[in-house]
Amino acid sequence: MISVVIPTYQEEKYVENTLKALRNSDYKKKFEVIVADGGSKDRTLKIARKYADKVVVTGRGVAKGRNAGAAVAKGDVLLFVDADTMVMHNTLSEFERVFKDRRVVAATCPIVLTSWMYKDFMIYWELNQVVKLSITKAKIPHIVGSCFAARKSAFDEVGGFDETVETMEDFELSERLGKKGRVVFDEKTLVLTSPRRISRWGVVGTFLKSIRSYMNYRVTGKGVGADQYEPVR
Repeated sequence: MISVVIPTYQEEKYVENTLKALRNSDYKKKFEVIVADGGSKDRTLKIARKYADKVVVTGRGVAKGRNAGAAVAKGDVLLFVDADTMVMHNTLSEFERVFKDRRVVAATCPIVLTSWMYKDFMIYWELNQVVKLSITKAKIPHIVGSCFAARKSAFDEVGGFDETVETMEDFELSERLGKKGRVVFDEKTLVLTSPRRISRWGVVGTFLKSIRSYMNYRVTGKGVGADQYEPVR
């Protein structure tokens, strides 16, 4: 079974569309949707309880939320999706196909912005190429948390997301999982994510913040703090 885990905090603007997209999937087998909320004060929890199979309330932090959702998951495959990210009709079916190969421990797919601006599209096109090359060529996988699938047994074996890593927690986990088995970049599906960071910071600002976070991660293993990569709602 696939367990979809969505970490949330103050996500009333986006989470309903994310949950509806999952319910509109062409996947016919049983799957569960788990929302792990960091203590939202808006309508996030009300919306989540309308659509999700399970809602857990945990502390702030995306790594903490993902781990809390995984802890109550019943599936043998975990699909982590951000609250502003919508799966396509075939995303669950594609990940089921990918994980039929018992060597596979993690997978992702292209992430596309819901923006018609060329400059916005290009920054994520480049990101997808980096992720793809990290998996297929460099063999040091860097999976973006907006769409991060993992075999639960491997996820549990490596200890899940490191909750002390404020940013780049997704890259850090994917590197550890990559040492346990095969990682796949599945181009037969994709997910759509909001351009909210680019809208707030601009293309150049988003690029510079991401590079700063990545370089700090490579040096310290911890990325940067929320003061330098603040949440955008």
